[in-house]
Amino acid sequence: MVTAYIMVKAQTSEADRLREDIQSLAGIETAHIVAGDVDLIAKAVVDGPADVKTIAADGIQAIEGVESTRTYVAMD
Repeated sequence: MVTAYIMVKAQTSEADRLREDIQSLAGIETAHIVAGDVDLIAKAVVDGPADVKTIAADGIQAIEGVESTRTYVAMD
């Protein structure tokens, strides 16, 4: 199993809707609205690294209102 944390920058006033949309994606365990440089942090738990790419690039980045993402894969 691979755990990844995906930082999401949202367009203005889109964070609540985006959290719901992101949480509905297969492989996303949790999604939280946060304060700081990003608007949301999502935790993905998937079978392999290719699945992380699918969730981040094909899933989250395809949601209207997502400005950008950064993905961090846990090493432990």
